[in-house]
Amino acid sequence: MFPPEEDTTNSLPIWTAFGDLMACLLGVFVLFFVWIISFDVSMAHDLADERAKRQVATKRLTQLETALAGPLRAGLITFTEGRIGIRGSVLFALNSADLRGEGQRLLREMAPPLAAYLASKSESLMVSGFTDDLKMRGAMRSYQDNWELSMQRALTVVRGLREAGVPQEALFAAGFGENHPVAPNDTEDNRAKNRRVEMAPVPRPVPLKLTTLGDAP
Repeated sequence: MFPPEEDTTNSLPIWTAFGDLMACLLGVFVLFFVWIISFDVSMAHDLADERAKRQVATKRLTQLETALAGPLRAGLITFTEGRIGIRGSVLFALNSADLRGEGQRLLREMAPPLAAYLASKSESLMVSGFTDDLKMRGAMRSYQDNWELSMQRALTVVRGLREAGVPQEALFAAGFGENHPVAPNDTEDNRAKNRRVEMAPVPRPVPLKLTTLGDAP
């Protein structure tokens, strides 16, 4: 007697399905591997571009610092991480927003390198005014408060830079009053440090497109 033949009708589909499953898994693995490689390459390109942009920005700031070497050596300004600081006493008398002669000369000297820097990139120059914490009293009270005085001083510097050749569309003013001191307001020397004007390049604002109810879809 011959042994009974094995029934293979049920086993073949199982191996076929298993093979299809393995092929699918292999395909998914290959796709995932290709995605990882592409992601790594894209990240490497992005990092290289960002590094190049930072190098260019650093070079431009170095050039600006070099162009302002005169006022820096004279101690009229400070230059830290692209931020320019000017003591208030260089620009203004106490509780005044009228430029002194020394302040006018300083702004005329600073305007050309600032204009060249801003022209090479779509940035604006933010001019910020700061005061100490002493309140204005009596005859010295030309302004309502330190906030108004700091704003007026920033505006005066902006106008001085505009008159010296910096495009007005690249300038704007901000007043912070006695807020954000750089030293405690506990001595006259520290208060003099807090009475200051700072300039810093910032991204130029992009105009918003205003819509009305009639424009809505």
